[in-house]
Amino acid sequence: MKTKNYNMELIRTVSFVMVIIIHVTNYYCRAYADIGRDEYLFSVILDTVSRVSVPCFFMLSGALLLGRTERLRKNGERLVRFLVVLVFWSVVYYFFNVYYMDTPVDLREIFFEPAEPHLWYLYATIPIYLVLPFFQTMCRGMSANMDKAFLLMGSLASLFLYVSSLLHAEAYYDVPIIGDRVYTFYFFLGYFISKYRERITWSIWRTLGIFLGSTSLNILLTVLITFRRGEHYERLLEYGCPLVIISGVSFFALFMQIGGGHVRLKDNTRKWIDRWCACSFGIYLIHIIFLDNYKKFVDPEELSAWIAVPSLTLAILIVSFICIYFIRKLPFGKMIS
Repeated sequence: MKTKNYNMELIRTVSFVMVIIIHVTNYYCRAYADIGRDEYLFSVILDTVSRVSVPCFFMLSGALLLGRTERLRKNGERLVRFLVVLVFWSVVYYFFNVYYMDTPVDLREIFFEPAEPHLWYLYATIPIYLVLPFFQTMCRGMSANMDKAFLLMGSLASLFLYVSSLLHAEAYYDVPIIGDRVYTFYFFLGYFISKYRERITWSIWRTLGIFLGSTSLNILLTVLITFRRGEHYERLLEYGCPLVIISGVSFFALFMQIGGGHVRLKDNTRKWIDRWCACSFGIYLIHIIFLDNYKKFVDPEELSAWIAVPSLTLAILIVSFICIYFIRKLPFGKMIS
């Protein structure tokens, strides 16, 4: 039995908390005109720092899966599980949005448009898993030089795609393997960092410096453009933004360096992390229900972001964990979470 890497589990633990922070702070950042500048600055700093979470989820999947040799049936079972999750939660959010939030949803478009925006992650992940066996075979046949060439190609393609989007243009054809989004590239980045982590010779402090530098620059630019425009500017917070890519990669590499790549934790700490991580996917799926309830009854200007962001994040995290913990006790619970 393969030993669990707790560097990766720590990344997962921090990342799913950050996802909730993103969704909570977004509510306040987008209300820029209705809240105080100090509240906006507080929200946008947390939002920007937390943007590493989604890249980390893709990188974790790549680090864990791309180096494997698996039967096609195993990947088929993985695909079926994600499709079951997609259908189940789309139905849940259909009824939630239509009959509670009074938001129209066309369930017939389930395979083309999410019933709830945050389910986009499934729409990005399922196509990657569809071709995962071919990616795994490709990775097994690549040399170190080929890895470097792929990394260079992916970096240039991602930069091109982002700059093109800023110019409101797009390539006539998608870039093979990478596609028209950055998520597949994140998948490979996680694999490369995991594969070559023992060759990362620079110190943890240098990695931390890169993370803090790119994130700080992103915060500064986002705030300056927002103040100039008079409305929240989100383009620099997109996952294809080079600054977010640098922050995400350095954050992932930073945690992979802790303890020489094999962090040692106390037994009780490992048990809690295992418990939380087992529920992390389910927490991601369900937490919007509680956040949307808050949005329905409380406007951003009614409760200061200084109070709402930390308290709401903690409350949503706890309630979501409790719900998923007991859902997973049901006979079908693990299939949908």
